[in-house]
Amino acid sequence: MSKRQLTVKVPGKLMIAGEFAVLEPYQKLAVMAVNRYVYATIADSENYKLSLENYGLHDIAWTYQTGTVNIQSDDERFSFVKDAIHLTCTYLEEQNTTITPFHLLTRSELDDASGVKYGLGSSAAIVTSVVSAILRFVAPRYATKEIIFRLAALSHVCTQGNGSGADIAASTYGGFRQYSSFQADWLLNTYRNASTISEVVDMEWKYYQSENIRVPDFLNVCVGWTGTAASTKNLVQQIRLLKVNDLDAYEHFLQSSKQAVRLFLEGMNRENLDMLINGVRKNRQALARVGEKANTPIETSMLTKLCDVAEQLGGAGKPSGAGGGDCGIAFMYSKDQVENLFHSWKEVGIKPLTLQPSLEGEHVVINE
Repeated sequence: MSKRQLTVKVPGKLMIAGEFAVLEPYQKLAVMAVNRYVYATIADSENYKLSLENYGLHDIAWTYQTGTVNIQSDDERFSFVKDAIHLTCTYLEEQNTTITPFHLLTRSELDDASGVKYGLGSSAAIVTSVVSAILRFVAPRYATKEIIFRLAALSHVCTQGNGSGADIAASTYGGFRQYSSFQADWLLNTYRNASTISEVVDMEWKYYQSENIRVPDFLNVCVGWTGTAASTKNLVQQIRLLKVNDLDAYEHFLQSSKQAVRLFLEGMNRENLDMLINGVRKNRQALARVGEKANTPIETSMLTKLCDVAEQLGGAGKPSGAGGGDCGIAFMYSKDQVENLFHSWKEVGIKPLTLQPSLEGEHVVINE
């Protein structure tokens, strides 16, 4: 009997508008899948094995027995993968599906070859790739986008303890998405009180909303790297503290973010570039203001340069994600403006990245 093998390809992400605010119920965010990818290859094997190619971890033995995954390694870099395997295999067992040994290998191209992290959602994309690969290999009838998203989102929250899940949505569905978070606290409490994983997957996630945004033909998205990685966790904690220390300022931020995201989304839907760019500018202002109130440098000096150059050339720029480093994004009116922007970015020490929207989410690229 020939050995089966399957490889899935999963895009990374960039947050476009609505950062921080999305952690609150019913707040909207725009997120974009990008054309850098994580690959997960799964194949029949005599024994359970795991390989994380980017970390030089190869053929690590592991076992699975009725809801328990044991990896023969203390390396913490297996934590996201371990939870994703556990939840996916347990879910499949709940569907009366037999799990037989397989070798799972992941490879990421989201970070720079030198190991520099750009903030493209590496852990989320890896989790999504693991869930997708196992479902599509073991029981493809369950490999719907929604089940992949829900298992990956639950797994990521179980490992990390927080997060909006927008990065999982981008990696699963691809393209541009309008997104409202399921609320991590709600999902964790629901999971702890549920009798099965299937119960959580099948129920209504009352805060969650996600839908595709059509990408206008005229859209010129530019991404620049500031040269410094950011700690999303620390920045989120500082902004959330503002809710306790200065509720009025926090509520004002939520309202400002809501208005900015609404402008951006309407601009996308109406193919109105003026409205879209105005939304980006207003979101930048809202993020800068809440950062000042929380005494947290969301917009670093390099991000300020990135955004200012974009505005001086007639477009709009803002931090992507939590800020504090990582990438910034800009939207420009024309290809000529894009060329001028990249040239000007280089002059002030910003590295333009060749990132564009990835319209496909997770999908199979090899099936043998």
